[in-house]
Amino acid sequence: MIQSFAPNEEGVQEKILKAIEDDGCCVVRDMLSPEEVARKKTELAGLFGELPQGRNRFEGFKTQRLYGIFGKTRVMDEPVCKDLVWNTCRSVLGNKFFTLSSPTGINLLPGEQGQPIHRDDDKYPIPKPHPEIVFNTMWAFDDFTEENGATVIYPGSHKWSPEAQKKNTRDFVHKTVIKRSSYDNSTRLPETTEGDRGTKAVMKAGSVLMYTGSIMHGGGANNSKAPRMGVILEFALGWLRQQENQYLCVPREVVPTLPTRLQELLGYNIVPPFTGYAFGKHPLKQITAKM
Repeated sequence: MIQSFAPNEEGVQEKILKAIEDDGCCVVRDMLSPEEVARKKTELAGLFGELPQGRNRFEGFKTQRLYGIFGKTRVMDEPVCKDLVWNTCRSVLGNKFFTLSSPTGINLLPGEQGQPIHRDDDKYPIPKPHPEIVFNTMWAFDDFTEENGATVIYPGSHKWSPEAQKKNTRDFVHKTVIKRSSYDNSTRLPETTEGDRGTKAVMKAGSVLMYTGSIMHGGGANNSKAPRMGVILEFALGWLRQQENQYLCVPREVVPTLPTRLQELLGYNIVPPFTGYAFGKHPLKQITAKM
């Protein structure tokens, strides 16, 4: 079972952090109002438009992915800057110097199969165990249901031994990405130490699923007759290479118009003592100068 909280309930920040420590994930309801969801979903739907479907099992052969989202729309500016998100990310990652790594809109179309189970921090070749280096959020713009592809997540898998993590991730990548098998992630993980079944992160539109980069998860299969739309906002420690190059995705002339917090999340910041400077100065001094 995935713990769920309301953003305005007493002690919610502490409850979220305890759930993430214990389970590696939680859901926060009502982060966006129904009116916000409707307005933002309409704009996102226009951007998805005639986007091509995925190129492999990981992207999803029946999934549209909206890359470079902060260079195309202001829909996610306010959500990504919310204090509850920022403070949770800061606590999970251990400091305030982190960036957006791979913000992506995901439109899961009817008939899509389950995504290969994976960990988001496996992209970085850092020996395990290690402190959390990635924190992720999935924002729901449709209800996420058992039928339409709610994220399949394995609570507690962030605590599995490094040997079990390495073996199970390797097995799944090989069987589901390289061989492109007909894997269905609603079934049990083979050869896991726990033998757990994944839990589907069922949540209402306007909710957000928060989870660590070290937890096993994957998009569910969409067995419904309608798309399931969500947006991933993934964060990584500021000294790591961003998965998506935000300096190319967001036009330079747009950056000065954005909130300072978002500018820093895109990478226009310095990680102490001096990683990230431009011409020996803070990068924002360059980006706000006359072009």
